Amino acid sequence: MSFANPGYLFLLLLLLPIAGWYWYELHKADASLQIADAGSIKRQPKSLRLYLLHVPFALRVTVVILLTLALARPQLTNRYNNEDIEGIDIMMAVDISGTMLAEDLRPNRLEAAKKVAGEFIKNRPNDQIGLVVFAGESFTQCPLTTDHTALMNLFGGVQYGMIEDGTAIGLGLANAVNRIKESPTKSKVIILLTDGSNNRGDIAPKTAADIAKSFGIRVYTIGVGSHEQVRIPIQTQTGIQYVTMDPEFDETTLKEIAQTTGGTYFRATDNASLEEVYQQIDKMEKTKLHVKQYAKHTDHFMPYLIAALILLLLEVFLRNLVLKTVTN
Repeated sequence: MSFANPGYLFLLLLLLPIAGWYWYELHKADASLQIADAGSIKRQPKSLRLYLLHVPFALRVTVVILLTLALARPQLTNRYNNEDIEGIDIMMAVDISGTMLAEDLRPNRLEAAKKVAGEFIKNRPNDQIGLVVFAGESFTQCPLTTDHTALMNLFGGVQYGMIEDGTAIGLGLANAVNRIKESPTKSKVIILLTDGSNNRGDIAPKTAADIAKSFGIRVYTIGVGSHEQVRIPIQTQTGIQYVTMDPEFDETTLKEIAQTTGGTYFRATDNASLEEVYQQIDKMEKTKLHVKQYAKHTDHFMPYLIAALILLLLEVFLRNLVLKTVTN
């Protein structure tokens, strides 16, 4: 409920002096009578008309209130929204080479990347998201889709050994570009995550970045791994053995890819910093929501006028018929 002319509600303040005047007149009109014994009078039953003495004034005050509300034009409002959601297409290109098993992130780089990326996907229900994996080669694990349950299931099945080992960054990026370039969505993004330098594939990372730029695709690159030596588990005939390796990380190439496409380069050295990277990307790439709000107002003053008329007639009836002898 709202009022089209709320300024009329200030008229209700006039009820204060009216009530004061009525109280003053009521006490000024009191009569006194001296008698020897008032006990017999007190025991006399009071007339119904005496109880109704103040009802006309209460009715008149109520009529004034109702008329004031009617002047303020009470309205019932129905509102509804028309939402137009413009999502973002996101391809995730994830390195699944052997070095992603390093345990500087817990439980290892690959599992940490899968876990944090999964949370990122859950927080973007309106976007189409797909998944490309790469090592020595690259293939599409999941095309662009809004079925994030299916995407998460396919993401969960990603593991080392699915494809030949190596690090083909350029090939992985080119595959992601090929999967997203034809999308009609205005905003197209690739999130490229790797822990190494390009050493396989027929497409150079710089070439893949130029292709992405030509299609208006932004690429956010994430370098995963600490700056110190890392231990990598290797399966041997006698079981799992750990090999210590120096970090082989090509930050220059990842920065160049991001700069070429208008994206940003991030470095994640532990689980917390990796989570922070995805949170920053989530803030930078917001889904656009256009909301048109409609409102329909319906005047609702007639019930107040009808109620005021009924109470006014009731007051006239009481004052001129039922209470005539009392007031006179």
